[in-house]
This record gives sequence, C-alpha cells and structure tokens, in this order.
Amino acid sequence: MYPFGKGIRRLTPYLLLLIPFILYLVYYVGPSAMTVLYSFTDVTNVPGSDFRFVGLDNYRELFTSGNSAERWDSILRTVYFMAVVTIVQNGVALLVAILINQKLKGDYFYRAVFFLPVVLGVAVVALLWSFMFDPVNGPVNKLYRVFGYSDTFFGSFDHAFEYIIFVQIWMYMGYSMLIFLAGLQSVPKDLYEAGYIDGTSRWQSFRHITFPLIAPAFTVNILLSIIGAMQTFDIIVATTDGRFNTRTMAYDVYKETFRGTLEMGLPSALSVIQFLFILVFVIIVVGRLRRREVEF
Repeated sequence: MYPFGKGIRRLTPYLLLLIPFILYLVYYVGPSAMTVLYSFTDVTNVPGSDFRFVGLDNYRELFTSGNSAERWDSILRTVYFMAVVTIVQNGVALLVAILINQKLKGDYFYRAVFFLPVVLGVAVVALLWSFMFDPVNGPVNKLYRVFGYSDTFFGSFDHAFEYIIFVQIWMYMGYSMLIFLAGLQSVPKDLYEAGYIDGTSRWQSFRHITFPLIAPAFTVNILLSIIGAMQTFDIIVATTDGRFNTRTMAYDVYKETFRGTLEMGLPSALSVIQFLFILVFVIIVVGRLRRREVEF
C-alpha cells in the first residue's frame, strides 16, 4: 500500500524533503565546498576583487611563515583542550547521571540545575565566571586567600587556559549528563535483579551490565565532546580574547577571518586543517568505541 496515494502523489514525501535538502546544499555543502576552494586561492574579502589559484601556498604559509610556531602551539593547545574536556566532562557527567538515576528526592530539580548552564549562553557564562574569577574582589580569589594563595585567573599566562577548560566543562557537562541519564534509564531493571541474585557487587554490575548497555550513549557523548571542543572559540573570545596563551585553532580561524587581514585564503586553509583534525580524531576514537559496542 502507498500511504500517499498512487501516481504522482507517490512523489509527495520526496517533494517534502526537497526544500530542506536544497537548504542543506545552499547553506552547508555550498559554503563548505567554497571554503576548500578558497584555501587554494588568494581571494580577499573585498567584493568584486579578482583572485587566482595559488596551489598549496596558503598551507605552506601556515606552517613555514614567521608565526608558524604560534600555529603549532595552537594545534597542540587544541588537542590538549579536546582531550581534557572530553575525558573530564564525560567522567563527571556519567558520575552525576548515575547519582541522579538512584531516584534521589528532587531528581528533576538536580537535572534542571545541572542543565541550566547549557541554556545560559556563552556571554552570560563568561560574564558570570569573569565575576567569580575577579582577581581583586572575586569570591573564588577570596577563598584562595584563606589558604594563602591568589591568582589572576583569566589574566594568568600559566593558568588562564585551565580556567577556560573548567568553564567549558561546567557549561556543557549537563548536556552529556542528560544523554547518559537517558541511557541509564533504558537499562532493564531485571538485569540488576538477576545480578543481585548471583551475588554481583555494585562495581561488577556497573562494569558488566550498566556500561555495556550505555555504550551507545557513551559513544555519542564522546563524539559530541570531541567536535565541540575542537570548534570552541566563543568562550575564549569572551574571556581572554586569545591572550595569555589561550589561542586554539578555532580561535585562529575566527580571528583571521573576521578580525585579521582581508585575505580569505589563509583562514580557509586553516579551517580545512581544523576539519581534518576533527575528522581524524572522530574516525579513530568513535571507530574504536563502535567496535567496543559490538564486543559488548
């Protein structure tokens, strides 16, 4: 049977999908393809200006020019940022999700509290933590002074990047927590009861029952964390504006595109490099996690 009828009516679902497909091509595939194309040209941001193909010159300039050391620092800093955020954010989110899943009193309140930073927005979060980390009268620094320590927080060359990592984890941990919580609530209770009868401990129940069954949720969270961390630039702009050793690849793309020279070829090349880094990490990590799901 054909729910949309026969004849030309059978094309109805395809016609309904045609508009979003066209919008996807125009606003996603098109700009992505043009970015790759521009990375091989000397195109500028001046309307109507001519441009020519320069081959791999933009890519060479990224890693051989006078500020190539800063590029490598940004790449290493991005990888460090991605690794710490992915591991800590998902570890804390899983722990919180397990605690909330224990049917605590007021669990819906806790869910809302932990998810609230996700909906606040970067500007509000940056303003909030700039106040909390105020080096003069901020409450965190007052607490530090009780223990005989003080810091300049977002103004510190040594620690500013770590504080940005903390803010990133604080902001998006609630999102990961909800995904884990959805996975935990889908685990059949009968399996825990059977394990209890067999004498399994809580750790054995988690290792052999809970974790294998929430493996898809774990994979999704790792994937989202890697992509999100590798693309993060807004919280850096709002807190340090790339100063104090906090520049990442995403921030460099933003700065070169919107606040640098009028050249578009160089930031396009940097965007392609950033995409390749994300692609490599996603293929390696998520591919491994998918194999683990099959093994479980």
